[in-house]
This record gives sequence, C-alpha cells and structure tokens, in this order.
Amino acid sequence: MSTVAATDLRDDDRQTAAAILARLDRLPATKHVWLMVTLLSLGGMFEFYDLFLTGYIVPGLVKAGLLTGVSLGMFSGPALFVASTFFGLFIGTAVFGFVADKYGRRVIFTFSMLAYCAATLVMAFQTTGFGICLWRLIAGIGIGVELVTIDTYIAELAPRHMRGRAFAFNQCVQFAVVPVVALLAYILVPRAPLGWDGWRWVVAIGALGALAVWFLRRGIPESPRWLITHGRLIEAEGITARIEARVRWDLRGESLPTPGTHDVDDLTARGSFREIWQPPYRSRTIMLMVFQFFQTFGFYGFAAWVPTIIAQQVGINLKDSLQYAFIIAVANPFGPLLAMSFADRVERKWQVVGAAVCIGTFGMLFSQQSTMPLLILFGVLITLSNNVLSYSFHSYQSELFPTRVRARAVGFTYAFSRISTVFASFIIGFFFAHFNGTVGVFGLIAFAMLMVVLSIGIFGPRTRNLALEKISH
Repeated sequence: MSTVAATDLRDDDRQTAAAILARLDRLPATKHVWLMVTLLSLGGMFEFYDLFLTGYIVPGLVKAGLLTGVSLGMFSGPALFVASTFFGLFIGTAVFGFVADKYGRRVIFTFSMLAYCAATLVMAFQTTGFGICLWRLIAGIGIGVELVTIDTYIAELAPRHMRGRAFAFNQCVQFAVVPVVALLAYILVPRAPLGWDGWRWVVAIGALGALAVWFLRRGIPESPRWLITHGRLIEAEGITARIEARVRWDLRGESLPTPGTHDVDDLTARGSFREIWQPPYRSRTIMLMVFQFFQTFGFYGFAAWVPTIIAQQVGINLKDSLQYAFIIAVANPFGPLLAMSFADRVERKWQVVGAAVCIGTFGMLFSQQSTMPLLILFGVLITLSNNVLSYSFHSYQSELFPTRVRARAVGFTYAFSRISTVFASFIIGFFFAHFNGTVGVFGLIAFAMLMVVLSIGIFGPRTRNLALEKISH
C-alpha cells in the first residue's frame, strides 16, 4: 500500500490529484459506469427491503403476541418495535456515519451490509418481544451506516454530468423492492408456511442479501476521491486507469474526452466533526438539519398512514385498504425513473423544492376525496412526488461537503430525519384524532413541506453539473 503522508504533500501531488479527478469527471456514461451504479443500487435494494419491512410485519408480531406487554419509557408494543428501528438508524447515521470517511467506502459498504443482514436473521429467530426489538435496534444501526455510505459512494464514483441520473437510477432500483416487500407480507404474514410464522419468513428472506454482498463488492472499486484524501495517490491512479480501460472497451477503443482543469480539496486537511460547523459548511449543516427534520412528515407520514387514511376516507375495512395501499406502493420505483429525464437538466435544489410543493398540494387534494379512483390517483401522485424528493435530496446532501467529511456530515444531518420519524407517527396520530382526520394530517404535512421549501429554496447552494470539489469550496 503506497501512502503519501499529509505533511509531505507538494504541488505535484495536487497536480496528480487534480488530473485524476478531471479524468473521472470527464468519463462518458457507458455500460461500465452504469454497472458500478447498479451494483451499489442492488446493495441498497437489500437495505430498503430491510427498512420497509418494519411496517409490514407489525401485524404478524401483534398476532403472535410478541409485542404484548413489551415497553420502554413512553414506547410500548408496536410503537417500541418501530422506535427501535429508527433509533438504530439514528445511531448508525449520527454516531457511526464517520466510519466510511475513516476506513473507506468499499469496506464499510461490505461490513455494514453483512452486519445488518446478520442482525436481521437473528431477529427472525427471537421468541420474545424484547429480543426482537433489541436485534431490530442493532440491525437499524447497520442500515443507517449503509444509507450514508451508499450516498457518498455514488456521489464520488459518478461523473459530474450524470450524478443526478445516477442517484435517480439508484433510488429507482431501491424503491423497486417496496412493492415486493408489500406483496410478500400480504402473502406470508397471515400464514405460517412449514409451521414457521409468516413474519419470520419475510424477515429471513431479506437477510439473504448477505449472500449477494461478496458478488457485489467484486465489481465496485474503492472511491479514488477517498484514496486521494488519504494520500494514497498511486492506488487512486491505478483504480482510475482500470475504470478508464473498461470505459474504452465499452466505446470499442474510441478516445475518451480530454480532461479539463479541476479543483482539488485541501489534501493536508483531516476531516473532523468540528469542520462541518465552520464556514462555508455551517449554514449547509443547519439547513439540512431543518430540512431532514421536516421532510419525514411527508415521506414516512404518508407511507405509514395510507391504509388507515384510505379506510377512513371511503369507509372500507382495513384488509381492503391494504390492497389499495399496495396499488399505491407499486408506484414507488416510477418517481425516480421519471426523474432520470430531468435529473441533470434542472438545478438540484429546485427539484427538492418542486417535489415538496407537489407533496403539499396533492396531499391537500387527497384529503378532500371520497371516491376510491381519485384517492388512488392522488395517492400515486403523492408517492411519485415523495420519491422525487427522496432521490433529489439524497443526491443534494452528498454534494455539499468535501470528501474528507462527506459521510460524517451526511450522517449527522440525515440523523435528524431518523429521530423525527420516531415522533412523526405520534404527532400525525394526534392530528388524525383531533384535527378533522385526514384534513388535519395533510395540513400538518403541508406545513412541513413549507419548511422544506423555505430551508432549501433560500439557503441551498447550486450543485448541477459542478465538480464535487468546486461545490465544497
């Protein structure tokens, strides 16, 4: 391993780093570049499966009596199980988000995926509510670390001209698993195949992602940007050369575009938590903290409550409302797929703002409907808008900080969405009960989306088609 000590870095090291970064950002969007994005996205698909199964297996846990009498502080029963998931995510993003900055994107992508898959598999065999919640908390920590790592990984590997499309595609692949989880839960949770509770089958199927991780990691190189920040210029050069060779193969020997000039981060700086509170990053950190706290009311608020809301709106039973909720869930992958058509053409911050406006508007229209076709229509529109919001902010947040603190900063700010999700269900439930049902719920969501619009619209810098190193200056 060839490492250049930070104190020994000279002007020629900066020139070497600038040349490597310019070569990466000029790469055309060929099959190999998309393959790297796809492999990372498949890893994220297992993570989304594990994340979204939370709400779908609760009925099975309740039916088995495993959550009865289980409590901790203000949380008990199903609420404790859901809170365990998101407290784990909070710990993973806020406390351990830095590990990908310290140890590398590739090793943490692998380790965190194996860790949460193992914890999820152990959870499938638990026989007590406390054991289930404990292992769900541990799995949540691994999922939180993985969420941060994948975002930073894609931002650093994708050339700047296709960074938006790379994130949109990533989210499309990941969200494609949501209707799969919904369908498996609908088929398995009410039953006990081979004498094993259906919820355990749903959980165990997700844990099989661990078997795929070794195949995924082989096709994904370490981030040259991360290697550069750690003085490992020779390794960064070697990986970049191998990527270029595969891209030339895709182009059947055609010459690659000529690299331009490129900004370089401070190669002597070592990232620290303190740095994200210093200009110019302090305002970005605060902006994302506010954004993340409020965006979850629209995203998870609607997704978690849609069966109950539909049941109240048209007066049908919960089983039928779950079927209609599944129809709405099928729309999940299509929001990011739609976004690929404008992901790199429209400034990222305005994509976030536009999606938030649509969520608030369609939500208020949804609350006024009483017929199933219109409820499904506006439910699908809210889902599409939520997923455009998700794709665009995952891309945006990873663009705002330098490589040396990217995972740390994204993890810390993203943690505010995890902690707000814990309380969002209680707050939405309160509004549902005391403020005219769905009208009150979507009034709350509209207010949350207004906060999103103000925070990003006023304070967010532009990032479209800019090198990461230029954005971070």
